[in-house]
Amino acid sequence: MPKDINYTKERILFVDDEPNILQSYSRSFRSTFAVSTALGGKAALDMLDSSPPFTVVVSDIKMPVMDGIKFLSRVRELYPDTVRMVLTGYADLNIAMSAVNQGDIFRFLTKPCHPDDLIKAIVSGINQFRMIHSARELVVVRRMKDALEGTLRAFTRLVEFRDPYTAGHMDRTAEISALIATRLGLNPDVIQGLHLAALVHDIGKIAVPSGVLNKPGPLSDAEFAIIKTHSLVGSEIFETLETDWPIQRIVLEHHERIDGSGYPNGLKENEILLESKIIAVADSIDAILTTRPYRQASGKDDCIKFLEEDKGIKLDSDCVEAGIALLKEGLIFKDLPF
Repeated sequence: MPKDINYTKERILFVDDEPNILQSYSRSFRSTFAVSTALGGKAALDMLDSSPPFTVVVSDIKMPVMDGIKFLSRVRELYPDTVRMVLTGYADLNIAMSAVNQGDIFRFLTKPCHPDDLIKAIVSGINQFRMIHSARELVVVRRMKDALEGTLRAFTRLVEFRDPYTAGHMDRTAEISALIATRLGLNPDVIQGLHLAALVHDIGKIAVPSGVLNKPGPLSDAEFAIIKTHSLVGSEIFETLETDWPIQRIVLEHHERIDGSGYPNGLKENEILLESKIIAVADSIDAILTTRPYRQASGKDDCIKFLEEDKGIKLDSDCVEAGIALLKEGLIFKDLPF
């Protein structure tokens, strides 16, 4: 048994029709596991029904009233996550096959079984139990993440209905952000969170009057002040969002600049989250390469020139270099004729 892992809280149930054998199990393993015993299959089912779940059940086969095969079959039906094991002195082929087929047995052990061998088998059962639960939790988490992405994409449509010039902008910014993050070597989970945040980074524009959003000429100071509120509004929208990803913070910070000239809080350098710095670059790339109400789209060379001018001043150097490399390699907006 691994010395650095504690199994003392793992609930193990031993089932047998011999009280002396059950007492021996209790004495031998109570310092290693949380051991319970049951005298026969019926008593074991009653115990399973009235107590918290057991991780592993170890049962004899030859028992009166309810034999081990019938008992383990019921455990399989009622408590499918509990790992089921046989420890018997009657180890013929037919019994073994019945146990495996009807009880879905994890281990088939024969008496006498050395305590160390039994401990190893139980630990393997515990690890099997943990693996099953981890896999199930992973499926749940993935479903939750998929549902979250669907919800966030619905939010982006709300903004795009009001502002045709941002149609596709948040999707494109999300794609560019993911490319930059991948080039920087961020781990996939961080990139997924960044992608989701980028999908909604301009969600706060839902509170900006459409006349300001779609104004074809330069904005007045008052109009620009209204535009600048969208980071705060977007942050407030996601204030109660429960997720391990810092989506709210990224939405709030995506217009911050490393020299402190950004908004809404004038953050500098390491005060700004890396994901926010990445979106700042991706947002700039998309803004330059696509048409806006107040100007036509520029080409790749102009975009690279702009990024070089702001590198290390307003925009993070590493993020800019990654973005420029992607532009030069033609990995951003492959369908545009640069």
